[in-house]
Amino acid sequence: MPGLSKHLTLLSTFCLLAALAMPPVLANEEVNIYSARKEDLIKPLLDDFSRQTGITVNLVTGRDEELLQRLQSEGINTPADLLLTVDAGRLANARESGVLQAVQSEVLTARVPAVYRDPEGYWFGLSVRARPILYAVDRVDPEKLSTYEDLVAAQWKDRLCMRSSNSVYNQSLVAGMISHHGEAEAEAWAKGLVANFARPPRGGDRDQIKAVAAGECDLTLANTYYLGGMMDSDDASEREAAAKVAVFWPNVETTGVHVNVSGAGVTAHARNRDQAVKLLEFLASDAAQRWYADANNEYPVNPEIPPSATLAAWGEFNADTLNVAKLGELNAAAIRLMDRAGWR
Repeated sequence: MPGLSKHLTLLSTFCLLAALAMPPVLANEEVNIYSARKEDLIKPLLDDFSRQTGITVNLVTGRDEELLQRLQSEGINTPADLLLTVDAGRLANARESGVLQAVQSEVLTARVPAVYRDPEGYWFGLSVRARPILYAVDRVDPEKLSTYEDLVAAQWKDRLCMRSSNSVYNQSLVAGMISHHGEAEAEAWAKGLVANFARPPRGGDRDQIKAVAAGECDLTLANTYYLGGMMDSDDASEREAAAKVAVFWPNVETTGVHVNVSGAGVTAHARNRDQAVKLLEFLASDAAQRWYADANNEYPVNPEIPPSATLAAWGEFNADTLNVAKLGELNAAAIRLMDRAGWR
């Protein structure tokens, strides 16, 4: 019937207009992270963030190089909103690769000191790691230790264990030397260091500490959280090895102790940018910083937050005030220098 057809048409039109006028049903807020940090080192913080904000955190972990390559290959289609990684060298590489975007946040600017973040806001440090000299307590007189530069002295011939030049931690150390002393002097230092190696470089930081404990060498350089982790380990052999070494804070009167950061940046094509910034700000909060200090034996970026009891027992030190972004800028130069110096 014509009248009925007309009414049905009007009713359909009304229903369509009503549906268009209704606010859209919002999907649950989420943020997606690519993390080079092990899950157990970050997951408790992410869970706490979700409880407080209602924002779901989806975590993908992997090796630094693999995650960067993945971001590059995915391009605009990447699901990642935040890249979390370690070392300023890797953070700078991520920026140079175009996978990060700049963030302006008063919260982050206030909580993260300028020396621990990218000057233009592409990434922010979230924890600090120091790389001092570790020595055998039964074979080395700490009074004879002084600076990184002095490790080339004849008294340390065949007494030094080091990781390989592939270690980004050592690359950043050399980058710091280049920044402070220039490339020629830094290269001479690296050659002198290599001449004092007790054995060819191999293994990670824990392996260097174990080598000192076993008498294969007397000195090494290692990030403090590795030693802290060994001291607190459930493995008795790791605790025994850690007990045989001690921390020496070098360069007290010059550049200070070499430090670096773990940090994060918002990805260039983040679909959940606001949520990613909220998570970054949360990771720089007092509570999160305290968790880093206590659980990971890393130093908080916020100087107002005290370190863990384990780290505090080693005493205070003067940290290098060089902006860690410089370590990333000089990473390629450091790698070339180490190769010329025969640091394998």
